[in-house]
Amino acid sequence: MSRFLAVLLTLSLGVPCAAWAAEPAAATPAAAVPAAAAMTAGLGGQLTQLVLGLLLVIGLIFLLAWLMRRVQRVGPGNGQLIELLSSRAIGPRDRLVLIQVGGEQILLGITPGRITPLHVLKEPVSAPTRQAATPEFAQRLMELLGKDQKDDKK
Repeated sequence: MSRFLAVLLTLSLGVPCAAWAAEPAAATPAAAVPAAAAMTAGLGGQLTQLVLGLLLVIGLIFLLAWLMRRVQRVGPGNGQLIELLSSRAIGPRDRLVLIQVGGEQILLGITPGRITPLHVLKEPVSAPTRQAATPEFAQRLMELLGKDQKDDKK
């Protein structure tokens, strides 16, 4: 039975368990010291192997998560069939939303429990294009650098 336990522990732990399986009367104190040192070194090696394996698996998880984020961003253009054009809050929890699906624009009413199509526009609404307001500091800096903002837009 003791040899069976020694083999089982050797296979499961990878540590030589001859010192554990030996009879207490047969072991001498001088022979027990090297076996104990070998057992301690084996446990330390196993612990190191366990920690390095765990770090490898955790690193692999983070690497795959990073790779998935990179792959999901890559794609042909926008690829969205439904586009949100505008949104306006009409109450604390109610909104009007203008979306475009293909060539059609739909006005939706959104409440906490329901989304209702209010109107399908026959003629698409085009929002006037706004030029981004350039802060005064940025304008002055561009003038000092000798660049005209009209040249940047071309």
